Amino acid sequence: MKRILLTLAFLLGSASVAAAQDVPDKVDPDVAAEKGCLSCHEGIESIRDEETEMMQQILALGESYNDPGGCVVCHGGNPQGLSAEDAHAGAPVDLAAGGPDMFFPDPGSVWIAEKTCGQCHSGYGERLTKALMNTEAGKLQGNLWSWGVLDTHQAVYGNYDLVDEDGNVPTVGTEAYQEYMVAFSEAHPEQMPTSMEQVPEVDVNAVSEHPNLAGITYSRQQCQRCHVGITGREKRGDYRGTGCSSCHIPYSNEGFYEGSDPTIPTDQPGKLLTHRIQATREAQVTVGDVTYSGIPSETCNSCHNRGKRIGVSYQGIMEFPYGSPYDAQGGKQPKLHTKKYLYIKEDLHHAVESRPGNPEGGMLCQDCHTTIDMHGDGNLPGTTLAQVEIECEDCHGTVSQFPWELPLGYGEEFATDIGDTPRGLSEDTNDESFMFGTEYAAEDGYLLTARGNPFGNVVRNGDKVILHSASGLDFEVPVLKQLAIDDTWKSPDAMVAMSQVGAHMESMECYACHADWAPQCYGCHITVDYSEGKTDVDWILNANSRMPNGLTADNELGTNGLTSAGKVSETRSYLRWEEPTLGINGEGRVSPLMPGCQVITTVIDADGNTVAQNETWMTPDAGGTKGLDHAAVQPHTAGREARSCESCHNNPKALGYGIMGGRFMQGYQDGFVVDLETAMGEIIPGQTQYQSQPIPSLDHDLSRIVTEDGQQLVTVGSHWPLTAPLPQEMRDKMERTGLCMGCHQNMSDEELWSKVNTPGFVTNEEHQAVLDAALHAYAETNPAGNQ
Repeated sequence: MKRILLTLAFLLGSASVAAAQDVPDKVDPDVAAEKGCLSCHEGIESIRDEETEMMQQILALGESYNDPGGCVVCHGGNPQGLSAEDAHAGAPVDLAAGGPDMFFPDPGSVWIAEKTCGQCHSGYGERLTKALMNTEAGKLQGNLWSWGVLDTHQAVYGNYDLVDEDGNVPTVGTEAYQEYMVAFSEAHPEQMPTSMEQVPEVDVNAVSEHPNLAGITYSRQQCQRCHVGITGREKRGDYRGTGCSSCHIPYSNEGFYEGSDPTIPTDQPGKLLTHRIQATREAQVTVGDVTYSGIPSETCNSCHNRGKRIGVSYQGIMEFPYGSPYDAQGGKQPKLHTKKYLYIKEDLHHAVESRPGNPEGGMLCQDCHTTIDMHGDGNLPGTTLAQVEIECEDCHGTVSQFPWELPLGYGEEFATDIGDTPRGLSEDTNDESFMFGTEYAAEDGYLLTARGNPFGNVVRNGDKVILHSASGLDFEVPVLKQLAIDDTWKSPDAMVAMSQVGAHMESMECYACHADWAPQCYGCHITVDYSEGKTDVDWILNANSRMPNGLTADNELGTNGLTSAGKVSETRSYLRWEEPTLGINGEGRVSPLMPGCQVITTVIDADGNTVAQNETWMTPDAGGTKGLDHAAVQPHTAGREARSCESCHNNPKALGYGIMGGRFMQGYQDGFVVDLETAMGEIIPGQTQYQSQPIPSLDHDLSRIVTEDGQQLVTVGSHWPLTAPLPQEMRDKMERTGLCMGCHQNMSDEELWSKVNTPGFVTNEEHQAVLDAALHAYAETNPAGNQ
């Protein structure tokens, strides 16, 4: 019996798929009339549970098109076709008027979504087209800023030519949200553009004179593969669908199909895990013996594993080069997202461990991030802060105000006066952008985001805040004001830091203290080689080579699609994770920083000439700094126990002065040779080579961003004018390095020291008791606080 190539099953992973089992090359007309698409695909999983309203609607429509399985409602095609060629052509005439007008292997493609998903979910495709998950405008602006290609905060480039033709009023959201975003776009026109251009291809002939243009090649080949307009890279952990299917169809890290469609190979990576939509609490998915709901975090991580790495950090892992420990055969780790990983510590929201008053289990990304965070609102944001509408305080509040007592805009003030009008609560979700989510009882009201939309899954219940997870779990959220009222602080440190030091809550992001760690990849050493006709995959070229069925050239399994001139390789200087540097983020608050695009570049032109070697590029930041970016970040590594007071106030790195004040890793600019040498450092052999090549412009450690007297050394952020190192006045107030000597300088005065010291070891608690007694004694002698 002959085998045929079939692609009708939802998201096979390619438009060209080898048959998995025996399937007739021709279907009996009577069978086709009875079963439609299921003549060949019998056994495939229903896209939703058959009892759900969504599936009932699909089945009813399918019956009217002679397809009892309803496949053509989303996929198009001819359910009465007697061969693969016939079945995968055209569409039912009546359906084509409002739905698929041809066969769509992946109905989730954003480019045809209004004909498929948009039949029910109207507007989502249009919003997603302009959202950051598709344009990646912020990534491009940041990259090209560090390469010295762009000298403006303006979001100029995206993956596509796009124009926001309907103005700056969001197409979704509450009236309060729409008013907020209109004012926001007017206040921040550079970060909320009305149009953007497709990032251009590189003029290879111009690279010899302007080697920093290689930054465009770097972006197009290495950085732009994650947007939802394409299918992306065929690597372990990176398999996914396109468009809506990028998130809503499950793919495992291994990329194997584990369902029952006889036409889908189960031994070829690049396939969907099962033919089922993952979305809300009601959209349950069963794979083998496991049933779940919601979108697993690892789905998000098929993209969020690079850049700020928030997805893998949320899971608690960070890339590292070694690949240990060994497996039973003596092999190293399998690569995930092309990297090996070290477990550090997962975000407390992700942790499965049970917490007081809460079930065992973690939260999903979608439990905090709203539909607008994901799909956009119809505007054209140029950076993450322009699109994401949530802040930690939206659920946790502050020590003095419940979440509903905070004004809109709290936590993202951008150095403006936001007033003190309480945002209140909402009695209903009251907007089409929430109509497809699970509807939970409002109780005493839905909490609002910082921009005025209701969290459809977070409600007030008396003095409690309850978060309903898409996983099916319900969590009680710790509310800071209630902790203060009940005096149930975890430690005295927490009470003092949050309740007694007002500047902490007023000027700092919660995660400035509560981020346990942040991935810090210092030095991004990049070679871009145009010689000998070298090429690599160009994700922008693929993205803009769409076929009528919505797929792009990279979709076919076994190929990553179209290529362009140049070949990129990259590596790092060193990695850290502990105690990230602090700085000011785009909202004007103290935030952790992490190395961004710390570009150190070598460029070889088409003729084989090295036109740049270990070059850094200048940015306009602070009057001109090296493009070794430190970027403000929400690391997504929250811990219940915050970083210690000493880790900021007695830590040069936290202040921006570098690890141990930048005393290490001096001499980058000189490089070094290792061989026999005299006592005076003169190399003895005549035949030697550099062990480490010079980086001529780098005269300080990569972790050092500012000097003690305030000279900014490197760029800090690229999107917002407020981003910067901690200001001089703040650093001077914060720094308490050397305070121990306030007492211990007197150890040489034996008579004095004997009066305050006891022989033997003194514990931290005893030290604190002595200082407490000294403070009270000082207060007795200086009642007016005179010094």
